[in-house]
Amino acid sequence: MRKPEQRERIPSRPPLISPLHDVTDQPIWSVMIVVDNTYSFLNTTLLSVLEMDQGLGVMQLMVVDDASVDGDVEQLVKDIGKGRIGYFRQPSKVGKLRNLETSIKLSRGKYIHILYGDNYVLPGFYDEISALFNEFPRVGAAFTEFQYINERGTPIWKHQPLASERGLLKNWVRTIALKQNAEISAMVIKRSTYEKLGSYFGAEHGEFWEMTVRIAAHAELAYVPKVLANFRIHGKALHSEALKSGRNIEDVTKIIGIIRAYLPLEIRDEVNAKSKKYFSQHFAQLSHKVYHELNDTGAALKQAWGALVLDINWVSLKYALLLFFKYLIGYKSIRKWIEKVS
Repeated sequence: MRKPEQRERIPSRPPLISPLHDVTDQPIWSVMIVVDNTYSFLNTTLLSVLEMDQGLGVMQLMVVDDASVDGDVEQLVKDIGKGRIGYFRQPSKVGKLRNLETSIKLSRGKYIHILYGDNYVLPGFYDEISALFNEFPRVGAAFTEFQYINERGTPIWKHQPLASERGLLKNWVRTIALKQNAEISAMVIKRSTYEKLGSYFGAEHGEFWEMTVRIAAHAELAYVPKVLANFRIHGKALHSEALKSGRNIEDVTKIIGIIRAYLPLEIRDEVNAKSKKYFSQHFAQLSHKVYHELNDTGAALKQAWGALVLDINWVSLKYALLLFFKYLIGYKSIRKWIEKVS
């Protein structure tokens, strides 16, 4: 017998988000800080939000903790927030998608900003988003440009802007559907959008990409090319079990299939093929990072093989064959021997 949806760690369809019964004194913003064992970065995240706090009646601030065990999150929230930031802890770990769902259901604002506990936004973020919503009131969501940072907060890569000027994103469905061109911490989604379309579902990797395309298929998106959000890349992601098992590729493949159904018929096959090619190349190149930096040959082989299963193209084939060759000749052992005798 199939388990009820509320007990599924990964919902098979979008969980419903019910409208608020009481909208009196509804705040404009709900900043929902989602935490899952990112204690060491949370201090920076909380301070970045408090720096732009618009007041109790305007902005709801809350941490939603998926039963973290790497530090006393509740005490940190008390120490930093001094009563300004709410705190909710899951009784037991529910997983990323259910924690996101909880965050949305606990939100009370018109605009919901889900901010991961290892990311943070820069001064001006909420002002820019507010200006976009005021100028384009019919959009389902609005977002800024972002950059990737490392564990120390140093920028390591700026995302290619989607437009040169602020405004409605042109050809938004095609642009968003080709690959993940936005990050959750850089986007604010109307609560009414979640109420119409539901919460996150399907897979724990690529879930926000799917949500972005789902929104784009039903409403326009507003965008500003200013870098006002930081998305942190750190060791936890690289050492994830999903990467070692190849589940990250399975999830993205599933999301590509879900997204295909959202696309207009005239671009469906083209966008689907380009998405598979892009992610195939991404995973093939990632396999070398896993091989050299994680020293996990099994995980690297899963990434390389999964890349070819997703799509065979000359870039993916080149990287995959190179990895297979390194494995066959015992490249790491030979390199260690050379370093030892030299």
